[in-house]
Amino acid sequence: MTTDELYQYFKECSGVCTDTRKIKEGCLFFALKGPNFNANQFAQKAIELGAKYAVIDDANYSSDGTILVDDVLECLQDLARLHRSQFTFPIIGLTGSNGKTTTKELIYSVLAISKKVSCTQGNLNNHIGVPLSILSFDLDLDFGIVEMGANHQKEIEFLCTISQPDFGLITNFGKAHLEGFGGEEGVIKGKSELYDYLKLNGKYAFINNDDEKQLKQIGDYANVIGFGSAIANNFRIQLESVDPYVTISYNETIINSRLIGDYNFGNIAVAVAIGGYFKLSLESIKSGIEAYVPDNNRSEIISRGSNQIIMDAYNANPTSMIAALVNFNKLNSNNKFLFLGDMFELGEDAQKEHQEIVDYAEKHFNTNVYLLGNHFYSTVTESATQKFESFSTAIDTLKSIKLKNAQVLIKGSRGMALERILDYLDFE
Repeated sequence: MTTDELYQYFKECSGVCTDTRKIKEGCLFFALKGPNFNANQFAQKAIELGAKYAVIDDANYSSDGTILVDDVLECLQDLARLHRSQFTFPIIGLTGSNGKTTTKELIYSVLAISKKVSCTQGNLNNHIGVPLSILSFDLDLDFGIVEMGANHQKEIEFLCTISQPDFGLITNFGKAHLEGFGGEEGVIKGKSELYDYLKLNGKYAFINNDDEKQLKQIGDYANVIGFGSAIANNFRIQLESVDPYVTISYNETIINSRLIGDYNFGNIAVAVAIGGYFKLSLESIKSGIEAYVPDNNRSEIISRGSNQIIMDAYNANPTSMIAALVNFNKLNSNNKFLFLGDMFELGEDAQKEHQEIVDYAEKHFNTNVYLLGNHFYSTVTESATQKFESFSTAIDTLKSIKLKNAQVLIKGSRGMALERILDYLDFE
């Protein structure tokens, strides 16, 4: 079956799905395969649950309502490319080491005040998620926003062939997925594949002119929309304060975000710049930024009794970890507690990067430092710092900690699931 033929089936359906637990009536089910699963065997179940058709690549599971193709994943990706070719509205594509999802949500919050917008849901930002995102976009939108993630070279390049962004931005270059990218320079090269696509196709890049790495990577490309704190920018946006929330000024207007940490300034600024570029009113831009409240363990501020907790347990890498510690150090409190979990996918740099985090933490927070995970457990620490090889071995200590009028930072990689800490601490 050709992609054009399949597209006619797609247009009959209510949407696409790859999980029988999330079947919606009338959807088009794609039976994907992986190392440990083969969804071909669930194709008939998907139809019984309400799918209009099921796309399979194993003839042994053919039945009424199934559509046989050579490769389900490639078919999904090709269908997304074809659907993308029908769009008359611009796609804003973004990637980066840190802050991708927050930035995506900020941009959406600004544009959606007055425009019809769809964006990547959750973190569906890989070779499966990006096609699903594109296929979820209706043809009558004003904007589509696509988040693209990567942990190795050529992945962003590939995702750009599917999303085909008209405008692109990179939040930052940091020490994330060092193992897959082959070091920090590999990260920069891999993320910059978005710039390469924009240049090759004459598209536009939003550039944070306060970021020297971004300026170096974009070079003298003409189609640049600059933003940042300098007067010469297309959109001048200044950081006013971080206490604890980020406050910025734009066009002589103060905008109070609900995000913590000056490391979020660039994420907020690009959303403001995008709103300005597309001629949204200042009131809409301000409303969009101020309406966004982080959730899902991304720099959330949680109150428990007399205590304030910064829950940043969605993900972590050396760059975001240091940024969080620097910001936490700036906060005005004499009663601070640090709970840090291992950072993953750092390869041969893992121990060095974890040791650098420990060295910074012990220099600036000489008490109440708690480290969880194998990597942190293997670091050299001072006596006041407490280390635990796993979460389970930390539970008794966590239960003994009584917090009153404290500021708490909880940060670690997703696999550490450090949000569980709140179940054990004693808050007053």
